[in-house]
Amino acid sequence: MQTVPVVVVFGPTAVGKTDFLLHFEHIGEIINSDSLQVYKYMSIGTAKPDVSVTSRIPHHLVDCIDPDDEFSAGDFVKRSDKLCHEIYERGRLPMIAGGTGFFLKNFIYGLPDAPASSEEIRQKLKKRLEAEGLEALREELKQKDPESWERIKPLDSYRILRALEVYYTSGSPLSDYKLPAEPRSGYRFLLIGLNRDRAELYERINQRVEAMFNAGLPEEYKKLRAMGYRSACPGLSAIGYREFSLMEELGSLTLNDVKELIKQNSRNYAKRQITFFKALPDVHWIHPDHWQDAVNMVNSFIEKKETIG
Repeated sequence: MQTVPVVVVFGPTAVGKTDFLLHFEHIGEIINSDSLQVYKYMSIGTAKPDVSVTSRIPHHLVDCIDPDDEFSAGDFVKRSDKLCHEIYERGRLPMIAGGTGFFLKNFIYGLPDAPASSEEIRQKLKKRLEAEGLEALREELKQKDPESWERIKPLDSYRILRALEVYYTSGSPLSDYKLPAEPRSGYRFLLIGLNRDRAELYERINQRVEAMFNAGLPEEYKKLRAMGYRSACPGLSAIGYREFSLMEELGSLTLNDVKELIKQNSRNYAKRQITFFKALPDVHWIHPDHWQDAVNMVNSFIEKKETIG
């Protein structure tokens, strides 16, 4: 049986992934690995590719989840496995692309062997969440599993509860359950990392946030709230939306304050992304403007045939 070739393209926010991927429109289909672009109604703040892009190269796992639903790494791996085989059977190249590092790493190496969900413990934690608030549970996670506390976003209630659930189910912190050391069988991977000079990247981030506000990001947030989505739901707890929630809570922030806060949080996030991606092995790092080098690399990768079994 032939292995499925998969090209994985990643890089920090605003590095230029969308334009870069258009150079593969004749051979590839994109499986989105951005944990926010899966959410419906959140197009501006997540910088989703518009129809001018998706009409040229198909994108999967975009606009498929309601903002108050959870979309875990396990969900991503399960759906991406199915999509990779379907795309390859159509004679196209599966290309997983995005900036959510743990989605990419879980797909390449597999999911950690953490204990299964305990409905009893989860329900107890949900009741505590309602009674005590998220910050109290987050502080508890800091004591029980500081590594997971450091990694999980402060408003990510789903993953905070999951980490506590694992601790109370197994007696061990979630961070003790490590990923497998070798890539999964059945695939062969080509990893392409996009990078830019730090000052250039930060300027692109600032310009993107300005463009988002000009495109109507504040109105997009207001529409989501009018639709009944809470500020603490998974979608609205992300950068680009949670800052508006903070404005609602404090009542003292202006729209310009929110804009500058989104810029700062996005730059900080990009820095964390770069650190995460630099730790991945066997990555071919290129500047997005050097796309022809990547095209040649991908063509050589496709021509290489491997079988298993």
